[in-house]
Amino acid sequence: MTHPHEPRTTDLLRQALAANGERITLEQFLAPLGERSYGFLLLLLALPNFIPLPLGGVMGLLIVLVGLQMLLGLPRPWLPRRAREHAFARSSVEHFLARMTPLFVRLERVCSPRLEQLTRRPFALLTGALLVLVGLLLSLPIPFTNYLFGLIVLLFAVALVERDGALLLGLWIVALVVAVAAVHLGGAALEWWRLRD
Repeated sequence: MTHPHEPRTTDLLRQALAANGERITLEQFLAPLGERSYGFLLLLLALPNFIPLPLGGVMGLLIVLVGLQMLLGLPRPWLPRRAREHAFARSSVEHFLARMTPLFVRLERVCSPRLEQLTRRPFALLTGALLVLVGLLLSLPIPFTNYLFGLIVLLFAVALVERDGALLLGLWIVALVVAVAAVHLGGAALEWWRLRD
């Protein structure tokens, strides 16, 4: 069964803004995105990893939670009630969209809805499992890896938001290769540490 192409991300976000009043909750903002809200949430979790602060542990655990929800087959990410119902001023959301729209427009030029079935169940289970793996690696104190794992999560976010199954397919391979390399490097580091003693 084929699915018709869905509206682009920028169109959905504008629709969400237009459909609400002067106060907008996070739930109202994410609702039009449906399953694509996983990608948008991952985007928000990926961006702090490019800030030179030790945020990998916190962001990694949050990414693990998102991946677990995909593994459980939830149609959209679950958020605590307090987070869901937190309301933002319309002007703040408009400012946020104004800042984010150029990024999404650039991504929409590069990405496109391709092999869209790979972004849905049952393939979403594999994506969820790999996000759990990447999130765990990000949460570990492995030097100089925040940018790398942050970039992988960012690309996962883009692939899910834009329904780009071709990009997602490449990311499955990259995530597995990086995970195997990280395990080998971690084992080598532990062995070196034991030999020092």
